[in-house]
Formats: sequence, C-alpha cells, structure tokens
Amino acid sequence: MTRNILFSFISIFSLNAQDIEPVKWDYDVNKINDNEYNISFSASILNGWKLYSQFSPDEGALPTSFSFINNISKFEADELFNEDNYIVGFDNVFKMDLYYYENEANFNQNVKLLDKDLNQIKVEIDYSSCDDELCIFRNETFNVVLDNSIKTTESENVTLEDIRKYNALELDLDKSNYDSVNFIEKSNYFEIFIFGLIAGFLALLTPCVFPMIPLTVSYFIDESKLKYSGAISASLYGGFIILIYILLSIPFHVFDSLNPNILNTISTNVYVNITFFIVFVLFAISFFGYFDIVIPSNIISGSEKKSEKGGVIGIFFMSLTLALVSFSCTGPILGSLLAGSLSSAQSGAMQLTYGMFGFGVALALPFTLLAFYPKYLSLIPKSGIWLKNLKVCLGFIELALAFKFLSNADLVEGWGILKRETFIIIWVIIFLSMSLYLFGSYFGKLKFNYKSISGWLFLLFSIFLLSGLYDSKNVRLLSGILPPEFYSIEEKQSECPLGLNCFKNYDEGKEYAVKNDKIMLLDFTGWACANCRRMEENVWSKPKIYDLLDNNYVIISLYVDDRTKLSDIEKFKYINKSGKIQYINNVGRRWSLFQQINFNNASQPYYVAMLPSGKILSEPIQFTSDKKFQNWLETSIEESKL
Repeated sequence: MTRNILFSFISIFSLNAQDIEPVKWDYDVNKINDNEYNISFSASILNGWKLYSQFSPDEGALPTSFSFINNISKFEADELFNEDNYIVGFDNVFKMDLYYYENEANFNQNVKLLDKDLNQIKVEIDYSSCDDELCIFRNETFNVVLDNSIKTTESENVTLEDIRKYNALELDLDKSNYDSVNFIEKSNYFEIFIFGLIAGFLALLTPCVFPMIPLTVSYFIDESKLKYSGAISASLYGGFIILIYILLSIPFHVFDSLNPNILNTISTNVYVNITFFIVFVLFAISFFGYFDIVIPSNIISGSEKKSEKGGVIGIFFMSLTLALVSFSCTGPILGSLLAGSLSSAQSGAMQLTYGMFGFGVALALPFTLLAFYPKYLSLIPKSGIWLKNLKVCLGFIELALAFKFLSNADLVEGWGILKRETFIIIWVIIFLSMSLYLFGSYFGKLKFNYKSISGWLFLLFSIFLLSGLYDSKNVRLLSGILPPEFYSIEEKQSECPLGLNCFKNYDEGKEYAVKNDKIMLLDFTGWACANCRRMEENVWSKPKIYDLLDNNYVIISLYVDDRTKLSDIEKFKYINKSGKIQYINNVGRRWSLFQQINFNNASQPYYVAMLPSGKILSEPIQFTSDKKFQNWLETSIEESKL
C-alpha cells in the first residue's frame, strides 16, 4: 500500500465514476410466527475485494454495522447480527490480521414485533470494502418489508409528508434587487494557478525530477534522433506534460456535474479527511527517506517502450514516462494540490484544473526552454545534498498539512481533540524540528550553521505561531488553516465568530430579527471551510465591518457539514435531479438543500442579506475583499430603509 498510496487514492474516485460497486446487498425475510421474523442480508463481493466482519478491530478496517432507524419502539431486535464464519488473515492495506469475507457474506437477525400492524423496518448498513490497494466506505439503507402479502401504506417512494417537509424549506423570496439567484462571485483562479505553479517548481527541485532535466534536454538537442526539429519536439513534450496533469482533474468535473454538492461532501467527509491525514503522514515518512512511493514498474516499462516509437505518440509517452518515474516526489505534492482544491467548497473541480495547469506549466517549462536555449544548461547547479535537504523539508510540510485534515474531521464531528491551542503547539513542534534540521541538528548533536537562512525563517515562523497562543489576532494570517478562534480550550462566551450575535438555525434567527428589527445575514458556511474562516477572522474582524455586523445584522450561520442527526420528525427524503432518492437525516444536509432550493448554489462561504419578510437586499456575495464586503453590507443597510 505504501508504495502506491496516492495512485490508489485517486483510483477510489475512478471507481465511483464508473459506478462499479465491490459489494452488492440483497435481503430476505422468513416468517417464524405471527410475531417474529428473521431478516437476512446477503452480500455479493467482487473478486479480489474483502468485506469486513462486524468484529473488525478498531485499529483496522471499518467494521460492517447494522442500525434500525425507524419504528424502534414497535419491535425488539439486536443490532449485532449473526454472521457467517469469517476468514482471519493478513490484510495488505492495514498490515495486520483482520476478520473478513470474500465472494459472499451472510448476516441475519430475529425481529420480535411489539406492534402486530408493523410491516416495514428500515435498516441502515455501514461498511467498508478493500482490495490490495484501496478501500471504499459505504452507507446503504433498506426498507425491509416483513410480509409481502400484506399491503402497506409505507413505501420507499417519496411520501406526501416528505414533500411537505421539502416544500417547507422553500422561502417566499423577493428577488427584485438582483438579476439572478445564480450569482456567484468568480473564484480567484489565478491564485490557485500560482499555487500550482509554485508546487510544480518545488517538484522540479526534488531528487526525482531535477537530475532528469539535463538528460532529457540533451536528447532534444540531438536532432539526429528526432523525427521533428528539437524546438518542435521539445514544445510537444512540454505541451503533453501540461495535458497529462490537466487530464487528472477531469473525473472531478464529472462528479461535480452529477451532484453539485459532491465535492463539498467529499471534502467534509470524516473518512476522507482521516484518509488524507494518513496519506499525508505516509508522504512525510516517504520524504524523510524511509521508503519511496512509486508507480508499479510494469506500467513505467510499458510507457517507456511506447516512447521509443518516435513521432507525436512517442513524445507523448516520453512525457507520460516522466510523470510516472517522478511520481515518488511529485505524488505527495500533487496530493497537497488535490486536497487543497477539494477542501475549497467553491468551484473545487475548476480550481483543481487551474492548479494542475499551473503544476504542469512549471514542470514543462525548463525542459522546453532549455531545448530552445541549450547554452544555458551549464547554469544548472549540480545535484547534491541540497536536494536531500529540500526533500526532508517537504516531509515536514506534508506532516504539518496532515494535521489540517485531522482538524477538519475533528471540527465536523466535534470530537474536541484538536482545539486551536493544541493544533498550534503541534505545528510549533513540527516547524521547530524543521529549523533544527536545517541548522544541522542530528540526534542531539547541534552543529549550528548560522548561514542557513531557511533555518532562521522557520525558527521565526515557529515563534510567530507560538505568539498565537497568547493572542489569536497575531496569527490571523493563517485563518482557514488553523481551527476557528472560538474552537478553543478556553471557555468562550459564544461559539459565534468573533463573539458576534449569531444563530445556527434559520427559524430562531428570523424570530430574533423580527423582535429586534435586524437584517438577517444568512451565512452558509462549514466547519471544514477554509475560506469561511478567512472571511470571519480577516474580514469580519475589521473594526468598521465588525460594527456594521454587530449593530445592524443578526448572523444566521448554517453549517452545511454539520453531522448532527435530525429527529425522526425532521427527517425526510426527496428525489434529486438525477432521479435518485436523497435522504435528509442530519443538520448539514438540510441546510445544504435549503441553500440549493432557495439560491441555486452549493458553495461556501455564501452570504445573503435579507429582511425577515423575504426581501433580498442585494446580490448574494461569496469570498471577497474587506472593501467589497463592507460596501455590500452598507448597500444592504441602505436598501433596507427604502
């Protein structure tokens, strides 16, 4: 797994895109007597995949689990099902002995009815399945009909009650103050392009790529080996490098078109964030030199053979070979770019494309330019210890980023294990260790090199982080990376940003706005939304903006990634645009749907200024500068007086 971890992780999304499910479930019901039934679930498992037992160890795979989610008071049953004898064997993914099934698995449980009129029971199955390289996590719900001979009013179809609850989310809005509810402020794609460009230049300086520059360029300047001129061949080579990295982003556009909220769901999913945490720790260990993450050799050798054909096809496979061979160094950096783009709830797929474009441009640039101007080859410094030092430093950075994803999971689930102060201390330790490494500290033997500018920079950065423990304002430059200021070990009077008055429920906020003659600021946000934190801590904190919010608005913060379960009365289902039934069973899903129904938007942050009457005061706004946001607030206040 460690050798192919990023390749495998990307394969998870490819698996989803093809709609191939490793495990398919079916159920059967046997009547024991008038009051008792046996429910059995059978799983058909794709060849090469495993389904894990209910008794899988906590430190291993996610165990299969069964939950009854309706009419619980009307029957008696144990949620721990009887299951077939499982296989005990070594698991290549988790590197430990686990309990699992191959090909098929069967689970069953007796249900004793307390209400004889009950004929349907809803069962939810959570499970994971892995092959030798990757894992999927699934949740499936079955509406189990106990006796098919009895007609039932309950159905898996959307009911009138479901429709009523869905319609209750739709507001009667006055949209005369803006042209379209589709208004979306353009994402700053230039920023993500620059981020990709920087990531690409960093990848160039790694030991896997840097030594290949003179070798590859020397090939292109020897025109006797080429079908086209050196300039044309080098241009094609660079263009194909860029194309290959752009193509990696295409599957995410497919997911986004199928479900506009899918990237937000991925980025806030606890399992995905924990997976990112584990993957980034592995990246760090790899950069520290303990192992290499490489593409399987048979794939590389196949690409190399095709590159020998010459012509356009040969040059394409030369580009592909570079991407594959350099994967042990570029993979972790690409992982950072992938994770950073998915963590942006706003246009994540398009941001990823721009980021990959920047990455490809940076990687292709030296190969192409030096082929045009080979005389500058002599200016390239020789490989040396500096390459190793850079790789180790990247390892420290990957380790720091790993905790960002663990923090996302912690925020969404509310575990409280990575409060703001704890997170800062962990980062201080990581970057202090990095500065000591650069100074020449090995196993306690200090060999300080005061010429190490980088060492001093990271030492100063550690001190800068440390100052955030005494005054959170000092580290607001890192808003969106650090946990929110109100997510603190210290007892806070308010869980609202900056201590402002806010509500986390639309109806409660509206009631307060009516009583206190306030403008409602709908703040569609998320616990794992980096740009939301940047807006709150860097824009809302400006004195003029803070006063406008405090004196004129009531903030209604609706967290679209809040996993708090809804009560049975509040839950409902609806049919989405693709014709599939969607279940609204937690707070985040409800507010996400609320945003889509009323504003045809699925990105965060997303701000709407409106009166309790439903009048929208100005065009909704997203992540923006303090001047634009202040002007937007003031314009909305003026409009409210008309």
